[in-house]
Amino acid sequence: MASMTDIIFLLLIFFMITSSAISQSSIEVKLPTADTTNASVQDLAVVTIKEDGNYFVNDKPIEKGELEQYLVNTLKGEENPSFTIRADENTKHKDVVFVMGIAEAHRFNLAIATIQEN
Repeated sequence: MASMTDIIFLLLIFFMITSSAISQSSIEVKLPTADTTNASVQDLAVVTIKEDGNYFVNDKPIEKGELEQYLVNTLKGEENPSFTIRADENTKHKDVVFVMGIAEAHRFNLAIATIQEN
């Protein structure tokens, strides 16, 4: 019986550690809602676009002109290069399309972060 308790505690510790490893961005954006959302694999890069048009990669500010080269360098050599776009729901369409164009030009897979509609 004691070994069963040990296993339960080990599983509890495992799930506590792995659930806290899921990264939450410190950049505040109001994500758009969607009917369904699918959790995806953690990407090497998360591009956040604030409502005012400021860009961030993995919570670090970056200039628009430097974004493409940074993504290319970060995703270089990856078997399945991909990144996530976290854009505020009030972000200008052209800013999101700019980042999507980078993905298309370099054949990167991308995901767009949303929150599930209640």
